[in-house]
Amino acid sequence: MSAPPARIVYFITHPNVVIDPGVTITEWPLSPLGRMRMVKACVCPWVPALSALYSSAERKALDGAEILSAAIGLPVRVRADLGENDRSATGYLPPAEFEGLADRFFAEPERSIRGWGRAVDEQARIVGAIDAVIAEAPGKGGIAVVSHGAVGALLLAQLLGEAISRRFDQPGSGGGNFFAFDADSRAVLHAWRPIDG
Repeated sequence: MSAPPARIVYFITHPNVVIDPGVTITEWPLSPLGRMRMVKACVCPWVPALSALYSSAERKALDGAEILSAAIGLPVRVRADLGENDRSATGYLPPAEFEGLADRFFAEPERSIRGWGRAVDEQARIVGAIDAVIAEAPGKGGIAVVSHGAVGALLLAQLLGEAISRRFDQPGSGGGNFFAFDADSRAVLHAWRPIDG
């Protein structure tokens, strides 16, 4: 008798957004390019085997999850604890300043950098959220989680048994990547890949 197929979790980061310093970051929507990339993700070979779809409560993640939902007919289950790390103390920052702070966020995980959430706390939160998703997800197929890059890097480091480091961050600057892991063993099946191939 063969073993049942592994249940796989696909951690997806929202693709490109409309960056507007006048709008709260959590309310930024996907850009036309981001929406187009998410539509392309819907033809990935693993998408038809999904039986559960989760999203962060942030607009950009919800936009991406709703595109997947429309393609495959699964409801979007929203969890606030799948959100990005807490950067509310600074809000929008120019790219160079943001990148410098992000480097410090990962390099000094026990410290709050300019009021941001500490990387160790954000890692514990995203790991707990993913554990809860796996425990409650309906069906026996794959689980898609549409979330964010920095918490994805923290989750990937934990799954690999490695220290927090920015080297686990997604490639590129526009988002729209995913990694996959076994829901039972938590073994990483592959690291970051672009959602649009």
